Amino acid sequence: MDATRSFLATLDLPRGSSDLGTSDRRFSDGAAYRVEIPSVEGPEAFEAVLEAATEHGVRVHRVSQGSGIMLLTDAEIERMVRLGRDHDVEVSLFTGPRAAWDVGAQVTSSSGRVLGASLRGTDQLVYGIEDVRRGCELGVRSVLVADLGQLWVLAQMKQAGELPPDLVLKVSVSLPVANPATARVFQDLGASTLNLPVDLALRDIAAIREAVALPLDVYIEGADDFGAPVRHYELPEIIRIAAPVYVKFAVRNSPNLYPSGGHLRQLAIDTARERVRRAAIGLSMLKRYYPEAETR
Repeated sequence: MDATRSFLATLDLPRGSSDLGTSDRRFSDGAAYRVEIPSVEGPEAFEAVLEAATEHGVRVHRVSQGSGIMLLTDAEIERMVRLGRDHDVEVSLFTGPRAAWDVGAQVTSSSGRVLGASLRGTDQLVYGIEDVRRGCELGVRSVLVADLGQLWVLAQMKQAGELPPDLVLKVSVSLPVANPATARVFQDLGASTLNLPVDLALRDIAAIREAVALPLDVYIEGADDFGAPVRHYELPEIIRIAAPVYVKFAVRNSPNLYPSGGHLRQLAIDTARERVRRAAIGLSMLKRYYPEAETR
């Protein structure tokens, strides 16, 4: 395998699994980590996150949503943007439709589910881009992207002045980055942050950090439909080797919320609050085992 490993080295990629060295990279403000609360499905859930954050003393830096911009009203989007601005929290909304909600049969098959978050055909690509345009017009400056082609088009639109230059293109966990070469490709295509598979080993996380400078998004507790790991004791090591990193807290043993709406209102609010509580538990372990880790 030496020839292959040597060639990877010529591409400035790791020759193999990393030795778990300490990352000296940081966010622009010097922070090693930030806290993200995912699946915040609307302004009421966002308000619940903010209330729980105050209750538990958790600094929340980003909330993300999975049902898509298309299923929020203008007023709801503007309210979330306003809450984010008032509380210095990044609001990241998922883009448009996806294959899993389309008329195709492949995504319902056991082998075809990998297609679920992709955009099927030119029309759906257009719909997804229109979703981003609408969100930006309403003040959104961070979007979740789960289709490789859409990521490339959105990055090109930023360069062309069609979209705000400060728009964050956050790669979804539905488009996971599982190795250093894939991470480099997404970085080169214009991604702003990279979601890693929820079960990626520490050595593999470290190898991806070695390959790219972008912030990494890592689930500390994952959703059931993504395998639901609970990695609270690994949180200190994840921050040490992967900084700058967004640490994400979902809730295990909780039903999927997508697409959300009034019929799931109380569940969306309750799970939003519980995610913050889970974050508080994880951060208490971080304080105990790696107190030098900084956030702002």
